[in-house]
Amino acid sequence: MAEIGLRERKKQRMYEVVSEIAIGLFLEKGFDAVSVAEVAAAAEISKPTLFRYFPSKEDLVLYRFADHEDEAARVVRGSDEAPLRALRRRFLEGLAQGDPVTGLNDHPGVLAFHSLLYGTPALVARLYGYLERSEAALTEALGGGLDARLAAGQIIAVQRILAEENWRRIADGERVEEVRVAAEAAARRAFGLLEAGLPYLGETASVTE
Repeated sequence: MAEIGLRERKKQRMYEVVSEIAIGLFLEKGFDAVSVAEVAAAAEISKPTLFRYFPSKEDLVLYRFADHEDEAARVVRGSDEAPLRALRRRFLEGLAQGDPVTGLNDHPGVLAFHSLLYGTPALVARLYGYLERSEAALTEALGGGLDARLAAGQIIAVQRILAEENWRRIADGERVEEVRVAAEAAARRAFGLLEAGLPYLGETASVTE
């Protein structure tokens, strides 16, 4: 079992190292100007090996989101609160902590990464798959079925739009502290609208049919 754990850790490390090398090259030269072969050479692995880890060039960038893909589902499953209240609390905590996923972070590296992501059409298109998987995980956490899928789609969209708005304001030159109050108010309002439309996900007690 220890050997399996070691193999998994080495595999995880390979993902992280190759992704960071690729992102560094993309930030330096531009996404379209760097080939997969160039990334493989910089990482000192073969091109076929790289593709065993990353099915596409875009996945080299989006891997940085990998541990967030099922975050909403984990929050719902791990909380005794109603789903929307747990997700709102987590998002507000993320804003307070400057979590890059919320967009409320002005670290140069974070801003550069977001500019790469949102400024590259191929990455924006690939991001749709990430969002679909996030929705699918949250759908399952909400109990499955069409109603859960509709709710998950709305929740993931709200979180994405809030984060993009925060990032765009900071990218346009506003300071984090200038954006923070508006970002928190927007998050509370957005989750309030979700709760109004999906009241059964905002209740703390189970609803008896």
